[in-house]
Amino acid sequence: MLDLKLNSTDDLKKEGKSFYWASFFLPYSSKINAGTLYSICRYFDNIADKDTIDKSLFFQESINEIKYNKDNIVNIFLKKNNINIFIFIDLIHGFIIDQNHVFIKTKSELIKYSYHVAGTVGLMMSNLIGVKNKKALPCAVDLGIAMQLTNIARDIHEDAKMKRIYIPIDWIPNLNLSVLSGKIEINAEQEKQFVNAVNRLIDLSECFYNNGFSGLKYIPLRSRIAIFVAANIYRGIGIKIKKDVKKYFRKRAYLNLFEKTLITFHSLIKFFLIRFINYKYLKVRESMPNENL
Repeated sequence: MLDLKLNSTDDLKKEGKSFYWASFFLPYSSKINAGTLYSICRYFDNIADKDTIDKSLFFQESINEIKYNKDNIVNIFLKKNNINIFIFIDLIHGFIIDQNHVFIKTKSELIKYSYHVAGTVGLMMSNLIGVKNKKALPCAVDLGIAMQLTNIARDIHEDAKMKRIYIPIDWIPNLNLSVLSGKIEINAEQEKQFVNAVNRLIDLSECFYNNGFSGLKYIPLRSRIAIFVAANIYRGIGIKIKKDVKKYFRKRAYLNLFEKTLITFHSLIKFFLIRFINYKYLKVRESMPNENL
């Protein structure tokens, strides 16, 4: 059995600060379920990042445990909320990818990885907040991918210290783990390449955020506000990094209370004017095998 305790909103409050902030706008039942999903994802994410020992076997055993043991708490949670188990298995496969030294080679590979570790969460959240229209599914995936791209832009230095490079290698041919992790000083040419790559990453995230926002109309109104606020807060981290990429080369960007409050205020105003913005879904990736389950 998995040594997993579901803490409802406790983990969300402690570690998922951006979404916890926005969860104020969620209906109570959706907030509780979102907190439970976060606890489950955080449990596996912490194991994936815990140490340098390869945990692939643990994750494979976890897949079998969740898939075949009807008394497993994750299995129970997924069934209770009508979440297809293969979506959750896709998430676990993302954690398996992280068990080896990660060197993403291309943009396509980056998007596929981001689907596994975050697009899947977008799909599962759709069920929890009562989305019924199938047209919302690619939008939910893309919003998850967008937030993961922001994560990657924020955590480049920390990821490199764990021997993981998520920026496509063909974007940064002159950069390596030693430079990104801080073991070797970065030179002017490398710094320019780094800045260009991070800007490219954040620009790519903008495409996915816009696609995510195009699906807001399929979300129940009360939950729609929470998702829009949460996404804009996350998006704000990327915007902050882009304003001064060099500053955040070895320093993690975060939003302070004032910045979160300001983004929330702007998001609420924008939300009530959203019908005039007319977000449109643009196909920027290939479909994933299980996203339409």
